Amino acid sequence: MSLKEKVNSLLEEALQQNEQLFLISCEINADNQIGIVIDGDEGVTVEDCIEVSRAIEHNLDREEEDFSLQVMSAGVSEGLVHRRQYPKNVGRAVKVVTEKDTIEGKMIATDDESITLTWKAREPKPVGKGKVTVVKEQRVAFDEIKNAKVMITF
Repeated sequence: MSLKEKVNSLLEEALQQNEQLFLISCEINADNQIGIVIDGDEGVTVEDCIEVSRAIEHNLDREEEDFSLQVMSAGVSEGLVHRRQYPKNVGRAVKVVTEKDTIEGKMIATDDESITLTWKAREPKPVGKGKVTVVKEQRVAFDEIKNAKVMITF
């Protein structure tokens, strides 16, 4: 069994122990540096990362293969890549890129197939000169989303 297969098997077991956690990515480079990114329905604690790390590290033999292991939580800069990441970010500002356009707004809802965004836009008045602020709302299907990131506001 290769190192990658062993790690994937151990990772699957570790995530089954805590079902609120899920895998974002697992990469193993040529130098056997293992990088694992996890997220959770209610966030990820340092203890969660430690538990997953121990579940993998304690079951691999360093005599057999030398490796380094890093388990971390998904950061805001990495974007939303898994559908399970969306519900915990309802109410936050997001930037969504689709084939047709880019939308920045507040995510107000999510379901099994899509997310709903709302934002304010300035549009010309229907009658007369000037502009008026309108509230827009759009539903975006997960299949249409190329990239989605939580926007950090200060």
